[in-house]
Amino acid sequence: MTSPDPLPKYSFVVTLDPGDAYLPPAQALLLPLVAAGAFQEVTGLGAQLEVTSYAEGGRNETTHQLPVRHKWNPITLKRGVVRDPGLWAWYQAGLADSLGARRDGAAILLGPDGVPAAAWAFHGGLASKWTGPDLHAEQNAIAVEALEITHEGLTKVL
Repeated sequence: MTSPDPLPKYSFVVTLDPGDAYLPPAQALLLPLVAAGAFQEVTGLGAQLEVTSYAEGGRNETTHQLPVRHKWNPITLKRGVVRDPGLWAWYQAGLADSLGARRDGAAILLGPDGVPAAAWAFHGGLASKWTGPDLHAEQNAIAVEALEITHEGLTKVL
């Protein structure tokens, strides 16, 4: 039975294996141990339908709106800089061989019990932009890096 309460947005996992979104509850509790990294923010889960206007001759009261194609928003992952080179290595691999650097993955929103409650899988993702931390000697803050993933589609899994 599903809960009518909205899910909080602070408990989530990002994985580079979209199959993780389908794990049974007991295995899903282990996801934080195998995820691609501990991220503080995921943005860009969305899409847009490009539409073109067509004015039909003789029909002056309306303009037809015709669908053209879907456009998928880039997904941005932000996290504190860590010594693990995993995401940087993925970005570098795309510089040398973009076709071989495609990855599928998923952003999984966890419920209060720690079990996946909603998930979005991306397909054919490329690490298209890496942004290093802003360094500032007068601030006592965590160094944050960002990775932007452009992809060929998004599927709502759960």
